[in-house]
Amino acid sequence: MSMEGGCTCRNVRYRLTGGPLIVHACHCTWCQRETGTVHAVNAMYEAERVEHLAAEPEIIDTPSASGKGQKIARCPICKVAVWSNYPGSGPAVRFVRVGTMDDPSQCPPDVHIFTSTKQPWVTLPPSAKVFAEFYGIDEVWSDEAKERRRIMREKAGKK
Repeated sequence: MSMEGGCTCRNVRYRLTGGPLIVHACHCTWCQRETGTVHAVNAMYEAERVEHLAAEPEIIDTPSASGKGQKIARCPICKVAVWSNYPGSGPAVRFVRVGTMDDPSQCPPDVHIFTSTKQPWVTLPPSAKVFAEFYGIDEVWSDEAKERRRIMREKAGKK
């Protein structure tokens, strides 16, 4: 499985190898503010599964609700955010903005998080996995994703 995507002006282009570890629909107020919409949809990929096909994005350090900040990869021309790196995962994991994929329908959310601050007029499907805040990886991630995570953490020297 391979998917491609990029920014609006097509200066930054990427290819994703394989499926994501998981796809989050985050309803926190920070994501609402940052995206200018009701939630962010991010597909988590190991950095080595995100291949640059065109120009490199510029990395912008931005504040975050945790106080630890995040690094947002944006096109230097059109400024569209194509992915983020968060302190918990560092550079090893890219949270790819699903809306920047050429076919975003291939990555529907696996889980809705921080729904305690979801806009009240947003209706989630009855079958959706929904968490008021965050979740435990063991209760949500597939066995394959957990194994990929284990390998990634092992490479990084984390337990």
